[in-house]
Amino acid sequence: MSNSPASDLKLGLIGLDTSHVIIFSDEFNNPEAKHPLKGAKVVAAWPGGSPDLHSSISRVPGYTKDLSEKFGVKIMDSIEEVVAASDAILHTSLDGRVHLEQFKRIAAAGPGKPVFVDKPFALSTDVAKEIFAIAAQHGNPIFTSSSLRFSGALTRVLTPEVKPTVKGAQFQGPAALEPTNPGFYWYGIHPIEMLYTTMGTGCRAVRCVSNDTFDVITGFWADDRIGSIHCNRTGNYEYHGVIHFEKTSVHVNVQAEDKGFFTCLGEAILEFFQTGKPPVPTAETIELIRFIEAANESRANGGREVLM
Repeated sequence: MSNSPASDLKLGLIGLDTSHVIIFSDEFNNPEAKHPLKGAKVVAAWPGGSPDLHSSISRVPGYTKDLSEKFGVKIMDSIEEVVAASDAILHTSLDGRVHLEQFKRIAAAGPGKPVFVDKPFALSTDVAKEIFAIAAQHGNPIFTSSSLRFSGALTRVLTPEVKPTVKGAQFQGPAALEPTNPGFYWYGIHPIEMLYTTMGTGCRAVRCVSNDTFDVITGFWADDRIGSIHCNRTGNYEYHGVIHFEKTSVHVNVQAEDKGFFTCLGEAILEFFQTGKPPVPTAETIELIRFIEAANESRANGGREVLM
């Protein structure tokens, strides 16, 4: 699977501690994949992994072996070696705590090369701003997103023509908690990403009410629109939403899609790598991270409103 046309972009993976590296490698390197993506190949990878995060470090050996043996990816000893061997970077480290320091090395080693940073992008607004500043300093096109943003179930409903007419929205999804990547950075980011895709920027305040099983996050936009997220830890892993327009409401059912949201994300990443044009604006990502930060603050203070 490692043979590829000379015109294919060479992709490098930084961090082999998430199932996303297998999904991306299958899409780009396996012509017999359900939805293969042509135009790029994963050629190099650096394992990484966070020793104090079991769901990270426990996955590295198996994924490293699979990438080498199943997809012909060359495993390298450093971030810098991977960047040198690649035209574009998939920064896939599972642990948001390590993204800033790793991205510094990526940008220094490969100025100008486009980088997709997997979730969680950053664990504070200040760190998110710093990563974008480093990218700008070194000329690296960059974007980050949950795969749910690109699900066909959402994008078919939310066309550019109708997006300005959205009056409000509700989304729901799982929100497992991980102390090292606190609150909604870890998994709640998925339905939050869908909400921001729908509502856009302009949230002025956030409130979160919680119990052991559920969280309900409500965002209040400056133009009087309201958007909400229902997060659960019940074992329900489905993603749904309702988008409200002036005279109708439309159900978004991610589960009904034949083309998986990771394939849709892969298509967006490939176009970004080819054009250098990020599909998600920097300002929207920074506000989204602040939304998560504010929701975490409200969750911790008993549900009081937190200003953005």
